[in-house]
Parts: sequence; structure tokens; C-alpha cells
Amino acid sequence: MTEVDFEHLTSHQRYKLMASLIVPRPIALVTTLGENGVANAAPFSMFNMLGEDPPIVMISINRLTDGRLKDTAANILASGEFVVHMTDEAMAAKMHACGEALPADVSELTRVGLTPIPSHRVAPPRILEASVAFECVLHETLETPSRYVFIGRVKWLAAREGLIDTAAWRVNLRDYHPVGRFGASFYTTTRDRFAIGDAPGTAPATATPIDEI
Repeated sequence: MTEVDFEHLTSHQRYKLMASLIVPRPIALVTTLGENGVANAAPFSMFNMLGEDPPIVMISINRLTDGRLKDTAANILASGEFVVHMTDEAMAAKMHACGEALPADVSELTRVGLTPIPSHRVAPPRILEASVAFECVLHETLETPSRYVFIGRVKWLAAREGLIDTAAWRVNLRDYHPVGRFGASFYTTTRDRFAIGDAPGTAPATATPIDEI
């Protein structure tokens, strides 16, 4: 085994190891609204669901090298509102393009060709092309020397027509193709899926693809 004492590593070395080993990570394309009224959009892969009661999600946003805040972090701190969009294959290239550093008065949505539409419960817009959008209000903030960790309470969910069965509250996974971050500049799809037996400590001889269940 390779043994590593994290206390003897630099923050950059720790980031490289953790970000390349804890994969794949879901990607949140987050929209916020600046005090100047400009809609900002930026992707973050340090993101996940934390719980359902209350329904909360987490995004972690690093400070810039000079200590300044990214527009997304500054906007959340100022307004307490943001929208998390799940990135699927159809939107992956435009999500990646939203990572470009732009002036605060320039909207990434306009630059990459995504369409803002009004949200139901928060001021930041949703993205029309996104298959899933969670409208969030700020629930709690954790600040570290290098990051802000924002915990958002989900107030509203919007999903592409046909993706959710609201009678059974099931998601049509056959028609849902999010992408994940796989370290460095690599991404991965979620098409190669399989199910494992339910009995504790047992598994079928051959895993069954989810699309066949």
C-alpha cells in the first residue's frame, strides 16, 4: 500500500490526490444573480446531496489565488439564493464553457448560448436547456481558509417533461444521462450501469444492466 500523511502535503498536493481519487463527482451548473442584475453561471464538481429532511445540497467554492471570491460565492453570500442544474450529456460542452473567467458584468449564459428563464421561488434564473434544476436558498455556510461551503435548502424542483413519474415518484433512469467529473480535465458518462443483488453479502453471478430491470 502507498501510505500518505496528509499533514506533510501542501494544499495543492492534497487537492490533486483527492480530486483525482474521489470520482466520479456529479457536476452542478450553478446560476446566481449579481447585484448588477447579471445572471452568472459556473460549474462545480465539489457538489452533492446531503439529506432529504430538510432537502439540502452542498457546493464547495474555492477562493481565488489572491483571496478574492468567485462571482458565484459572492452572489450567494449577498443574496442567499442559487439554482443547481444537473449537467447531462447534451449540455456538457456548454457547462464546460461556463467555467471561463469572465467579468462580473458579462453573463456566461449569454456567452455560451444557454437560455435563462424565471425561477419559481428564487431570483436567479433557471436554465431552459437543463434537464434538472433545484432552486435553493442558503441554509448554512461553512468557511475554511481556502473555501466557502454552501449548504442550500431545495425549495423547488423542475425536471424535463417525462423524466419524473409524479404518481410513483420515480425517475426514468433510462432517459437520464448526467455526466461526472473524473479528475484533471476528464469527464465521464453514466451509461454503463449495473445492478447488484439485494441480499446482504451476496451478489448475482452476472450483474444486471439497469436498463434491463
